[in-house]
Amino acid sequence: MNGTPLRDIIARHGLSARKGLGQHFLLDLNLTARIARAAGDLAGVMVIEVGPGPGGLTRALLDTDARGVVAVERDERCVAALAELEEAAAGRLRVVAGDALAVDLVALADAPRAIVANLPYNIATPLLLGWLRQLDRFESLTLMFQKEVAERLTAAPGSKSYGRLTVITRWRAETKTLFTLPARAFTPPPKVDSAVVRLTPRLRPEPAAWATLERVTAAAFGQRRKMLRASLRVLGNPEDLLAQAGLAPTLRAEEVDVAGFAALARALAARDGEAPTPTA
Repeated sequence: MNGTPLRDIIARHGLSARKGLGQHFLLDLNLTARIARAAGDLAGVMVIEVGPGPGGLTRALLDTDARGVVAVERDERCVAALAELEEAAAGRLRVVAGDALAVDLVALADAPRAIVANLPYNIATPLLLGWLRQLDRFESLTLMFQKEVAERLTAAPGSKSYGRLTVITRWRAETKTLFTLPARAFTPPPKVDSAVVRLTPRLRPEPAAWATLERVTAAAFGQRRKMLRASLRVLGNPEDLLAQAGLAPTLRAEEVDVAGFAALARALAARDGEAPTPTA
């Protein structure tokens, strides 16, 4: 979508990036177009963008076959700047002023819907965890994170990056790192490189209850250097839980795959008389 150059919009609205909002603007339209393409076939899909800033990625999304774009922006300066783009988009763009942590994205757009966003670094993880709870309501999430966070989302058991966030994410989603972007691509450049990750809902996630899986992973990774028979002691009777889950007590948290943690969560739920299988 052509229009006023982004740098002109930034200058006119005084859009210097604010550290407190985790802002790092991506102004290269070739790169924003690459992110939009990475989201896959968006024909007929309502796209929700979080933290659009001056609207570089927003323009690229409007150039796809998406049914429309809903942009959620907290910064009032950016909301004013996006109003120009909203007017030019002939009804295909709606700008919502608000904090994405407090906004129910599902309520903003009819299905099919997807999220595509260059996330504010300071709230990227809590945003993701909230969306994972209702991931089946989205076709996909195509999100940019700090490279270190992206590595945690896609890590395999046994790697240094494998942890609680990995387990929760890969329990609900298929994850794939699509490409990385150097820090110099942003204005101002962050201290680290970034990566774009695509997450698609698992059709049949391992049966487990969210809260119970959180308890198990918190205990296991809270003392990740210890064997499970020691780290799970805070849950009571770790040997019994591990036997029920079919896991060796000498394993460490980083050696247990998602299915193993789900089995532990089911064993804990059964012991405590809780419902074992709701996923949210």
